[in-house]
Amino acid sequence: MKNKTVLGICGSPRKKATEFVLKEALKMLEERGYTTKFFTVRRKNIGFCQHCDYCLKKKECRFRDDMYELYPLLGEAKGIIIATPVYNGGLSAQIKAVLDRTRALVALDYDFFRHKVGMAIAVGGDRIGGQELAIQQILTFFILNGMIPVSGGSFGANIGASLWSKDTLEGVKEDEEGFRSLRKTIRRFSEFLEKYS
Repeated sequence: MKNKTVLGICGSPRKKATEFVLKEALKMLEERGYTTKFFTVRRKNIGFCQHCDYCLKKKECRFRDDMYELYPLLGEAKGIIIATPVYNGGLSAQIKAVLDRTRALVALDYDFFRHKVGMAIAVGGDRIGGQELAIQQILTFFILNGMIPVSGGSFGANIGASLWSKDTLEGVKEDEEGFRSLRKTIRRFSEFLEKYS
């Protein structure tokens, strides 16, 4: 039986544009018959990885924080969408902490992420504000962990969904080109999920 569970991880500490876009993406997938789950870093206690190697020895992270809410969700999902606001031309610190802290899962099972399908969403305050670099950082995480990174393809969504918020929720809602990139990426993401789940 196919695993049709998709996890969306929101890397914004605010309940604004990035969370809105990710929830819209999850709705699109629900319309295609997927079960979706949502996790946000907002109001969560997630410490930074210290690369202490505790997880290599004990097969778990020594920091008992809100990552332990996320770990089982990552295990259940066949598809993972990571959405980040653009901070200083790249990822938010919160989503970077999440990515780094998954080291504990790979220490427990080297193939934990292998063959899961991943896509990225980046929302920037400027039209050209670092969205592509933020997406590339997420795709690099997918590649390093043996996942299948999916973009929306050429002509508008080359490496993923890129949106422009003008630093407001209303701004991102008006970004027709950004939502076109989101729809294209969701379409290809669901095609890969069907093929590989």
